[in-house]
Amino acid sequence: MVYAPSDPAAGPGPAAGPGPGGTARPLVTTKILVAGGFGAGKTTLVGSISEIRPLHTEEPLTDAGVGVDDVTGVQGKTTTTVAMDFGRITLSDQLLLYLFGTPGQDRFWFMWDELAAGAIGAVVLADTRRLTGCFPAIDYFERRRLPFVVAVNCFDGAQRHDPRDVAIALDLDPGVPVLLCDARRRESSKQVLIALMEHVLSWPDAGAAGHDARSPDRRGPAT
Repeated sequence: MVYAPSDPAAGPGPAAGPGPGGTARPLVTTKILVAGGFGAGKTTLVGSISEIRPLHTEEPLTDAGVGVDDVTGVQGKTTTTVAMDFGRITLSDQLLLYLFGTPGQDRFWFMWDELAAGAIGAVVLADTRRLTGCFPAIDYFERRRLPFVVAVNCFDGAQRHDPRDVAIALDLDPGVPVLLCDARRRESSKQVLIALMEHVLSWPDAGAAGHDARSPDRRGPAT
């Protein structure tokens, strides 16, 4: 369950605090994915919660994407993630999370297996204006038995829905947490990550979480 990125740019992370008797407690580092449909708010969530300057790989949408990228409901969006987002957050003096945001468009799904390798859990961001956009991510994590939570990003002007209704609409397995969030707000994003870690710790295969993240099935997220 321990993941330590090899990228020096990520930095060494904060030191673990002292344990009982003054001995240093080990700092556990973990890898979390932030997934969801195009325009669901993945880049925003990583940026709102990261304690370091987040890495973004956003590029402007161009005419080449016309007819390829579905922008229904998010016509105001002008950029898209083409590789990943990366951030870091210390949840406690013993737990450090590395966040990897996945690209949301199907033409970049070939990267998902690489990003998912070593992850212990995932956040699936849902936009109720385009709810079907998060189905591929849900299917991907279900097939690999990777614990995940669904965070409904509450966009301005969007109709609010009860999390139980969202769970039914997404046909989620019993026990998959669904919560409302505002990806722009740090505290809201932090509560999502706390809910995910609680879900990971209660996962029946907690000792093997992430073991299927690089399964022999090399397909991208199912459509």
